[in-house]
Amino acid sequence: MRILIVEDDSLLGDGLSRGLRLLGYAVDWFRNGKEADHALAAVAYDAVVLDLGLPGDDGMVWLTRWRAAGKRIPVVVLTARDAVENRIGGLDAGADDYLVKPVTLDELAARLRAVTRRSAGMPEPVWMHGELRYEPSSHQAFWRGLPVELTTREAALLELFLTHPNRVLTRDFIREKLYDWNDVLESNTLEVHIHHLRRKLHPKIVRTLRGSGYALGTVDGEQP
Repeated sequence: MRILIVEDDSLLGDGLSRGLRLLGYAVDWFRNGKEADHALAAVAYDAVVLDLGLPGDDGMVWLTRWRAAGKRIPVVVLTARDAVENRIGGLDAGADDYLVKPVTLDELAARLRAVTRRSAGMPEPVWMHGELRYEPSSHQAFWRGLPVELTTREAALLELFLTHPNRVLTRDFIREKLYDWNDVLESNTLEVHIHHLRRKLHPKIVRTLRGSGYALGTVDGEQP
């Protein structure tokens, strides 16, 4: 999952970026709405964390512009403006959630999971695919009832396939969702992670479509 943070406070922005990366998110952080707007035009983010007190045009202005332009990306407002009228205004302007600073990283991650699940049409707290069970809140996978130890990146990759169960995902799409602009990738990084998912879960959990990309596989009733 790739997140865009728009926050002018250097200490907070750096802390949120580092913390979310440790939880398995790809994160790009910008300090003003103009830079964020350019990033939104270039990358298909899964959600935005938006401060309202930005330099220049504030966050409410950018949120209103994005919604007027038809951008449906989930937006979580994170701000010091705690008055009830500010919350109502933010939600009415199109925010999917509204958090008042200070906020813990765990709560922010939980709110991001909630808004992105709703956006993907998968509000359930547990996702099932044949004999695979996945809990996005803990990034824990179970195969036939037994826990499977996945790395942070492997869990993020599995979650990406589960949120697009009927779609062929190109290599470029997967890289865009899982890696931010600060990541340095080896040419075979993606293939290595897919190999590990197949080894740990099932050889057919991910299908390779030559020349096109990858797709979630059907594994019901099959022995790994």
